[in-house]
Amino acid sequence: MNRVILMGRLTRDPDIRYSQSGDNMAIARFTLAVDRRGRRQDGADQQSADFIGCVAFGRTAEFAEKYLKQGTKIAVTGRIQTGSYTNRDGQKVYTTDVVLDDIEFAESKNAQGGDAGAYHAPSRPEPSAAGDGFMNIPDGIDEELPFN
Repeated sequence: MNRVILMGRLTRDPDIRYSQSGDNMAIARFTLAVDRRGRRQDGADQQSADFIGCVAFGRTAEFAEKYLKQGTKIAVTGRIQTGSYTNRDGQKVYTTDVVLDDIEFAESKNAQGGDAGAYHAPSRPEPSAAGDGFMNIPDGIDEELPFN
C-alpha cells in the first residue's frame, strides 16, 4: 500500500501550469515544510523540517491555485511517486514527489494572520430567529467557501 498523510506549511505560492494536451488540465507543484522532531545528544528537543515536493492535478490543482499561498498550513493525502529524467548535462536525475488526492486547511484563516502562532477563535455568525431551526447565512460569506 502506498499512502501518505502530511501536515505542514507551503514554502512559497504553488507553481501552476496547464497541460498542453487537449484537456488543458491544471498541474500544481509546491513544497511542503513538515516538522521533524528529534533529540540532540544532550537530550534537548531539536526541531527541524523536511521539505517535501508535492504535485496535484485537475480539480485538486485548481483548488491549490485559488486558495493556497506561502505559509498556509495544510494537511494532504496522496501517494509517493518516483521517477527519473536526464538533465541537459546528460546526468540522470531521480525524483520523489507526493501525488496529492486531497488538500485540507489545517488552521483557521485568522490563525494565519501573523501573530506568530497565536490562536484566534474564529468568529461565527449568530443564528437569526427564523423559527425553522436553520441559521441564516450572512451575505458575502459564500465567497470565502472553498467549494461551489
